[in-house]
Amino acid sequence: MTSLTPSILLPDSLKLAQNMFEELRLQGADGIGITRLAYTEQENAALGIIARHARQMGLDTASDVAGNLVISLRGKDASLPALACGSHMDSVPQGGNYDGAAGVIAGIIALASLHARGARPHRNLRVYALRGEESAAFGKPYLGSSALFGRLGSADLALRQHGSGRPLGECMRACGINTTAIADGICLLDPHTLAGWIELHIEQGPVLDTCDIPLGVVSAIRGNFRYPSITCMGESGHSGSTPPALRHDPVLAAADLLSTMEKHWQAHLRNGEDLVMTSGCIGTDARTHAIAKIADTVSFSFEARSTSSGMLERFQSEFLAQCARISAQRGVRFQMGHKDTTPPVQMDPQWEARLCTIMKAQGVGFMQLPSGAGHDAAVFAAMGVPSAMIFVRNQNGSHNPREAMRMDDFISGCETLTRMLINFM
Repeated sequence: MTSLTPSILLPDSLKLAQNMFEELRLQGADGIGITRLAYTEQENAALGIIARHARQMGLDTASDVAGNLVISLRGKDASLPALACGSHMDSVPQGGNYDGAAGVIAGIIALASLHARGARPHRNLRVYALRGEESAAFGKPYLGSSALFGRLGSADLALRQHGSGRPLGECMRACGINTTAIADGICLLDPHTLAGWIELHIEQGPVLDTCDIPLGVVSAIRGNFRYPSITCMGESGHSGSTPPALRHDPVLAAADLLSTMEKHWQAHLRNGEDLVMTSGCIGTDARTHAIAKIADTVSFSFEARSTSSGMLERFQSEFLAQCARISAQRGVRFQMGHKDTTPPVQMDPQWEARLCTIMKAQGVGFMQLPSGAGHDAAVFAAMGVPSAMIFVRNQNGSHNPREAMRMDDFISGCETLTRMLINFM
């Protein structure tokens, strides 16, 4: 669709963005996809690439106390709350090149375009290239943004890196981060010093692409409860000589639980509730399982997400009730392990409306939708910072090597982001 307004971006914005994406791709290539895990040399190198390009465009760069990269365009009055945008630089193992990085590069294009036009904003404008948004490395998301607001502590710094087993605190210190204030839970960035947060991100689901719509305006970010490792304990036995009535099969118990919860899920969807559930990890013990053996244990994860806290509470109650029922009926026991919770957050309605107005003026197709995936915007919003998100459609999903994004869609998103900054700067 042809834009109804002239572009305010640098004429070579497309080439600049393509160069940054390509350099990041080459740096993070693992032979299959992109791997730049949190607080590793790969993430450090990616931040270095972004900082160099930002400086070449005349922008200021610095690292904050939590090790995030901060790119700035100075305003007339530094005492005013700054307006911030950006996203994260880490990835999942063998992921794609646009998840997170698109929001950082869009922010740089926006600030560089304003700088090239000689714009002098009233307030400071910032792009944050945040560390550790993904939970892949340490089992906990939003590490860089949470550290900014004092939402990490000494217990979090003890989290072990998947694979190496190194504590998070040790990995942070290896990146030059002083973890003392983080361990003490000190707020490193007063949320009152931010006028707002705008995050551009690829949509990590298929909705926009299926609907053939280039951009999205995020209405809310789903919260979740998750049990990373539930163990169902039964009783091992011979597969041929143990009759059904005498079996305590944890595999069938887990299957019963998940099948029943799917029925509850579908019932909630029919009632118009927002809900998704997933069991992404499941298996018997490879050291002891066998084809001709009833397993004695099976371990699995369970996660539910919704934009409604009440829905999450109800679904968790149903889940625990079914665990109790199945335990009694099948003679098994569920050991739940620890539970992680993230509350849902709403995007700022006024900022959401402003994004819609800007996209209409651009003549670009868009729709409003909730985000099923988590984003750093949830941390900013939870801290009371007015927050908004722009989604860019992508092809082939996310968190996989085939992740894709049309560059004309991305440039439309950059245009929206830049105009949003102008509205509030």
